[in-house]
Amino acid sequence: MSNKIVIITGANSGLGFETAKYFVSTKDTVIMAVRTINKGEQAKKKLLQMYPDGQIEVMKLDLASLSSVHAFADEFSKKYERVDLLINNAGVMLPPYTKTEDGFELQFGSNHLGHFALTGLLLPLLENGECSRVVTLSSIAHRSGVIDFENLDGSKGYKGMKFYSQSKLANLLFAKELDDRLKENGYKTISVAAHPGVSSTNLFKIGKETTPWYIKPLMKIIAQSAEQGALPTIMAATDEKLVGGEYIGPDGRGNRTGKPTIEVPKPTVYNKETMKRLWDVSEELTSVRYDLKYKVISLS
Repeated sequence: MSNKIVIITGANSGLGFETAKYFVSTKDTVIMAVRTINKGEQAKKKLLQMYPDGQIEVMKLDLASLSSVHAFADEFSKKYERVDLLINNAGVMLPPYTKTEDGFELQFGSNHLGHFALTGLLLPLLENGECSRVVTLSSIAHRSGVIDFENLDGSKGYKGMKFYSQSKLANLLFAKELDDRLKENGYKTISVAAHPGVSSTNLFKIGKETTPWYIKPLMKIIAQSAEQGALPTIMAATDEKLVGGEYIGPDGRGNRTGKPTIEVPKPTVYNKETMKRLWDVSEELTSVRYDLKYKVISLS
């Protein structure tokens, strides 16, 4: 399909920027959904220097704010009648204990709940697309993740890596549960998950303005570039052989680096009870309910 309309969250840097660069190069219309407009405009300028005829629009989206998610969806729907690709890329990693304006722990709130609400609000426009897909980024950190339903907001104790892993497991479970529910209800939109392995991006700022000095030498040894790290996302978004429900990651040792391939999580990962409970809790917390049987999204 040519001339796709592609929304990429967190498209101003790192994996999101590299993903945006690919879709600008293929002459698709790219919506850079970013928290800071100025940074988005700077990234857009860089892309247009590489591809002067690129079709790019920068739009405000703060995934740590449900009101911002709603505002983005409303503004987008007034300008466009469809979405062909929604790439849930943006993420925050290992910040100090922080809550969103809605009272969610920042990593769970931004990485999972913000994207859960955004996808639900855009689903009618996705279904208007010709070969539409939702691609949600997880991480190899999902392997140590556990959804702690009794402490989702961190009020009973907080460890940055534990909550990051939880949010990335939530991303993976959401992607799979979404695809299952779409298929059950006759949608043509599919959902695919991806992860970049270990890639050198600004996620490793660890809540600081710049990446700590002690991280930089390590990253040169163990990490691949953001450009290579974006390849699983691009495969998840474009490979015509994918049918939905797959998980795409690097093929190297430990899935940390390498070429993109279909990765199969451990059988215990896709726990049906956990997936359903996470879905129900996410609807309750965001007040975005996927009434898929009737092909409508209700706001409670």
